[in-house]
Amino acid sequence: MREFIVEADGGSRGNPGPAGYGAVVIDPATGEALAEESEYLGVVTNNVAEYRGLLAGLRAAHALDPEAAVHVRMDSKLVVEQMSGRWKIKHPDMKPLALEAAAVFPPGRVTYEWIPRERNTWADRLANAAMDAGTGRTKTTTKPKTRPTVAEAGEPGGGVAKAGADVRAAQAVAEPKVGWGAPDLGAPATFVLLRHGETLLTPQKRFSGSGGTDPSLSDVGRGQAERVADALARRGTVEAIVASPLTRTRETAGAVAERLGLEVVLEEGLRETDFGAWEGLTFAEVRERYADDLTAWLASPDVRPTGGGESFAETSTRIAATRDKLVAAYAGRTVLLVSHVTPIKTLVQLALGAPTEALFRMELSAASLSAVAYYADGNASVRLFNETSHLR
Repeated sequence: MREFIVEADGGSRGNPGPAGYGAVVIDPATGEALAEESEYLGVVTNNVAEYRGLLAGLRAAHALDPEAAVHVRMDSKLVVEQMSGRWKIKHPDMKPLALEAAAVFPPGRVTYEWIPRERNTWADRLANAAMDAGTGRTKTTTKPKTRPTVAEAGEPGGGVAKAGADVRAAQAVAEPKVGWGAPDLGAPATFVLLRHGETLLTPQKRFSGSGGTDPSLSDVGRGQAERVADALARRGTVEAIVASPLTRTRETAGAVAERLGLEVVLEEGLRETDFGAWEGLTFAEVRERYADDLTAWLASPDVRPTGGGESFAETSTRIAATRDKLVAAYAGRTVLLVSHVTPIKTLVQLALGAPTEALFRMELSAASLSAVAYYADGNASVRLFNETSHLR
């Protein structure tokens, strides 16, 4: 079941006076606004404007997925308590609006939370813009052009929107797409990218690919897997889990799957690069033993590691094919991909249309989260990179 956050607000300048509302539907996994709604209401009370904002947000969420679960966050204590059933609704202007709001989704599929005004500035901004305009309705659905920061929007798991810069670039290896497609491309396929937890080789920074000893998670790594599982459970929206078949990724994915009640699908294309004879060695040890080979490898994406490993170009081709396969299989859904350093960096590099050298300029921590969304026009949006707040 998909999950949405709805943040809504309404205001009246005079109470009653010129009024408007704003509402935004948010994907908790990525911080992305899936729909924005705002409307100038004419002269009504503040409470009516708040209810109209709630109703618009719920209807927008229903239009995206009528089977979803919705968590509403508002700074109106009155609306939250009344819709939660703890306070009675006495005002005749609010009763029909409350009944309409309660009927959008079946009972039990909507929960309510009061938040302070400073955490509701996204919806507040929309409401004030509607009041400022004072004429008719404005609406944006899917990929709003402007959005507040995490601190402004009150989005939980703050690194999601802070680190994600909505940079749109191509996914294709050869001819990346540029520009934008149609204004409404539907829900993207969103890949939440999880690097596996630590193994004993990780803190020693040893090459650990698909051709080595296939190590298990260490005690530290198992703890990291549990913490990331808790974080993903809090954020919601992950609808499927796909993992590399190596032991460390299967163990990490298993911890998350158990917490979310999902099955793990293994995907060979998500395995780590084969580092050949360098498996298990540190960078310094490789430089000492295979200096010329290492220099050539760093200089060209077509060069393989010593002993017949996999080149960056070969990895890129494999990852691009896997990406296309998974985008087609999970269109419009949010999927957790549990993989390794090189595949995750490659997905980000391809999404940005960056050169291969960009791989050497990315830091990717154990048990970190990144996210990329893929749209129907072939464009990609990097939402998040190397988020580790859940480990702290």
